[in-house]
Amino acid sequence: MPQTILPWEQGTFPLMLAPMQGVTNRIVRKLYVESVRPDAVFTEFVRIKRELRKRISAADRLEIEPVGDVPLIVQLIGYGAVELTEAARQMVDAGVQHINLNLGCPFGRTTSGLTGGNVLRNTENLPTILAGLRAVVPGSLSVKIRSGYADPRQIFELLPLFEAVGLDFLILHPRTVVQKYTGCADHALTREVVQATSLPVIANGDINRTAFGNKLRIDANPAGLMLGRGGIADPVLFQRLRGQAPATPDSAERRQILGQTLTGLLPGYREIFCGDHQILSKLKAVLSAMGVPELEAEIVRLKRIQKLDAFAAAVNRLLP
Repeated sequence: MPQTILPWEQGTFPLMLAPMQGVTNRIVRKLYVESVRPDAVFTEFVRIKRELRKRISAADRLEIEPVGDVPLIVQLIGYGAVELTEAARQMVDAGVQHINLNLGCPFGRTTSGLTGGNVLRNTENLPTILAGLRAVVPGSLSVKIRSGYADPRQIFELLPLFEAVGLDFLILHPRTVVQKYTGCADHALTREVVQATSLPVIANGDINRTAFGNKLRIDANPAGLMLGRGGIADPVLFQRLRGQAPATPDSAERRQILGQTLTGLLPGYREIFCGDHQILSKLKAVLSAMGVPELEAEIVRLKRIQKLDAFAAAVNRLLP
C-alpha cells in the first residue's frame, strides 16, 4: 500500500489556516507564512466551471502557488463528477499536491447544481465524485464538511464512504448547513466523530481563544485544529497554541496586532488589486472576518472610513 502523503508531518499536531472566501488570498497566506507559520494553508474556493477549456479561471491559477515550504491545500467547490475530476487533474498537472473538496459552505448553489454544503442535501452523486477525485489525486485528498445539512448526525452516515474511498483526512465544522454561522460549534460531536472513524479529523469552528483550543485538543482528541475567524483576528493565536506566545493578549496587544496585520497586507494588496476602492474593499473584508468582540469598536471605526489614505493613517495609529 502506498504511503499516505499528508500536508503535515506524521506525529505532529497541525494548526491550519482555514479557507475563507474573499479573505485568505495569496497575500494573506504569505503574511501568515512569514509571520506565524501555520502548518498548512488553504486557497479560497477554486470554483469549477462547466466549460472544459475554462474549467479553472486564470485568477484561480494565480492562487495555487505555494509560499515557502508551508503546504498549500487547494480547495475545490463545484458539482459534477466529470467537471471536478478534470479540474483536479489540471491542478495536479500544475504541481498541486493536496486537494480538498468543500462540503461545508452554506451558500452553495441550489438551482443549477448543488455545491458546497448543499451537496449534503442529496449525496447520491458523492461516491462518484470522491472516487473520481481519488483516482487523479496522488497526494492528499480531503473534505471540509459540516456535520450535516439539517441533521447534525448525518456525518456518521458518510464516514464509511470517506473511509472506503480512501480520503486521507477530514475537516469537521460541527454545525449544520442550515445553521450557517448561528449558535455554537458542537465539539462534543467532534469528539464522537473522532471516536467513530480511523481517519484523522481536523477540528474547526469557534476556536478563538488559546484556552478553548487547548481544551478542545484534550476533550475531542482531534488530529489538529483549523483556525478561521479567531486566527484572522489574532494571527498570534497559532503561536499561543504552541506555547510560543502569552496565552491571552491584552487590549493594547490586540490593537497592535490588528495594525500590524493590516499594515502588512497593504503593499501586497496594492500589487494585486486595482485602485483604491478595490483595495479598501478587500481590506474591509479582512476586518469583517474577525470575530473577536474586543476589537468590535475599532473594526466599526475602520469600516466607516471611505478613503484608502485615511484608512492607512488610522491603521498606523494602532501601532506603537
